[in-house]
Amino acid sequence: MKRILIPAGGALLATGLLAAGLAGTAQAAGDVATDPMAKSAADAKAIAQYWAESNGAALKAATESNVWDKNDVAKLQSKGGYSADTKPGSASPIGQEKKTTVKVQNVNLPKTIGKVFFVNSKGEKKWCSATSIQSKYRNLVSTAAHCVYDTAGNTDVMSKWVFVPGYYQGKTPWGIYVGKQAFTHYDFDVYEDYDRDYAFVTVYNGIQLGGGTAKQVSKAEFDKYQGVKDAKDVEITRDEFRKCKLDPTSTTACWVKRGSQAEPTGPDYPGAQVAKIEVSEAKYKAARLGKGNGYKFGEPVTEIVTDAQAAAYKKAQAENAEKYPATIKQDARGNWTITHFFVQQWYKPGSDTKFYKTVFYIIEGFAKDAGRLGDNVGGQGVAWNQPTGKYVRVFGYPAAAHPDGNKNFTGITPKWCYGKTSKKLVGSAAKKIEEHIALKCSMTEGADGGPWLVNYSNSKRLGYVNGVTSTFNDQDANGRVDYISSPYFDGETAAIYKAASNVWSGKIL
Repeated sequence: MKRILIPAGGALLATGLLAAGLAGTAQAAGDVATDPMAKSAADAKAIAQYWAESNGAALKAATESNVWDKNDVAKLQSKGGYSADTKPGSASPIGQEKKTTVKVQNVNLPKTIGKVFFVNSKGEKKWCSATSIQSKYRNLVSTAAHCVYDTAGNTDVMSKWVFVPGYYQGKTPWGIYVGKQAFTHYDFDVYEDYDRDYAFVTVYNGIQLGGGTAKQVSKAEFDKYQGVKDAKDVEITRDEFRKCKLDPTSTTACWVKRGSQAEPTGPDYPGAQVAKIEVSEAKYKAARLGKGNGYKFGEPVTEIVTDAQAAAYKKAQAENAEKYPATIKQDARGNWTITHFFVQQWYKPGSDTKFYKTVFYIIEGFAKDAGRLGDNVGGQGVAWNQPTGKYVRVFGYPAAAHPDGNKNFTGITPKWCYGKTSKKLVGSAAKKIEEHIALKCSMTEGADGGPWLVNYSNSKRLGYVNGVTSTFNDQDANGRVDYISSPYFDGETAAIYKAASNVWSGKIL
């Protein structure tokens, strides 16, 4: 057991077993760090929709976690290592309890594994591996702490965090489970100590998204609707444009892209066409209603953007406010929006003028409650203070290339490794690692957060989580990952797991 202490002078001191013994064992409750994720059912619903909209476009766009770089892939050292702080213990898995164990050669992948998706402080969509585990309310996920806390940005929990068991190319067969509360070790939360690189996250009931019916609505109905919605700009003919009303309450809003030969005019000029010109919020509020140059054009348009997109727009706005006049805001949940305001500008027809209408849709019947995570896919057990030299089966979705650039894995389907754990520790002072256990395995990043299962039953597809993939290492220095490592699950891990396993989440819908 390792403790990170703050001495009287205030300097950070990373200690080994001797110092831990002098300091005494910390109280379990003091080891638990917990932070809220989606604070309400409404927030959780919006997060699920963010990932599911447009046939899972955001899920498909995500890439594997990239906490580790080539310089972090170090050779394992055999000195040091963990020490058990209490007696071995475990919590039994849930699901398929009545199946009997039979010996087979093929490996049956557990239903409990999947990917966690999140948006980091850079606005990047990322994913790690994870698994459902046993808990009182069947609502708990196990993964790596660096897949929950944004250490690169030195911020709190990752944004828009969800777990998708059985994920495959945008498909969510068991639903999307939004994180409600994250539980980690205090030393990781505060000091980023990778000897505590594990996390337990409670999730809301799943949402099953898809199969909804698109209904064309007015702009006003579109703005009020809280569910999944979509707006499309469609090119139309000149005759269709003339029939379309400039009315924000109508089903369609019509506008033009003026051609190079178009000349400014007033709305009463025969055949005059209206274009929308973006202006500041102040100019829009000061504009009159009706038909005329400088008059309001429809209602403001608000888009949800990432942190990176918000930062880029703010930078562009600082350089040219006239060209980038939109209003940018961040709400209490940390989500950014950019709102655009438009006024009318009328033109004489140009030969290359194009005509458009914006059509607004809401998607009805799109979301339904998928039930509790553990009821749908079961939950692995959890074990702690186990000796090394035990056989484990490790699952994950490796995707990153090896340090030499060779890319063996795609991240599309889960892979596994099997072997005996060894007491090795990773030489990484920057990550404060002193007590990891290791396994010979070539899986690369993307597999981080995946479970290390002892006593895995191939028929029941269940075992006991006794670690999570944390680091990737090159033992023979040939530019290829050949070992992975996990924090040692001890009594302090058990305390954090037990704190998380008794917390209720509830439904989103």
